[in-house]
Amino acid sequence: MTPEHPPASDAGNGTALRTPTGVVRRATVDDAAETAWLAALTFPLACPPGTPPSDMAVHIAHKLTLGHFRGWATSAEHALLVHDDGARLLGYVLLVLGAPDSAAETDAVRAASGREAPYVELSKIYVHPDVLGGGVAGALMRGAVEAAAELGPGLPLWLGTNARNERAQAFYRKSGFEVVGRRTKRVGDLDHDDVVLLRTQA
Repeated sequence: MTPEHPPASDAGNGTALRTPTGVVRRATVDDAAETAWLAALTFPLACPPGTPPSDMAVHIAHKLTLGHFRGWATSAEHALLVHDDGARLLGYVLLVLGAPDSAAETDAVRAASGREAPYVELSKIYVHPDVLGGGVAGALMRGAVEAAAELGPGLPLWLGTNARNERAQAFYRKSGFEVVGRRTKRVGDLDHDDVVLLRTQA
């Protein structure tokens, strides 16, 4: 399989999003092991400097397991997408349909959108470090926006990211999101200060 002839598959429930480096498609249970490996590789890259490796390891061991990815690949309340270049997975996205976990998130999204939950959360979007800056993140985001419209038609799309991760925030702003609030996110034994963003423009 080559990037020029990627597999026909679904990005949401429609056709796959084809890119110069492969295809963004729905993950299957068969992708779960590789996606879990990719999650373990990429999660530490998004943590703020000084995060203890033990805290990152605890988070990965409890929140990014093979079982989680198998469940997300088949859940009606989730959309798990992968960027497949025909040889390996270059990144992944996880969307979640429902109410936010915390009151701070719920209040921020409600105030900014004027709607009660449920919402669609862009829970995770990660790219293999070998291909950062190569357009994979943008392709994943386009796939995520399409999948979110199918997972929760007409519902607000929101996310949270570390307040110190300026690179991520710049990417999200470029993708049509704006900061609407703050939250506290626990990773291992530490609480992290995050910002809450809502997609307000195409």
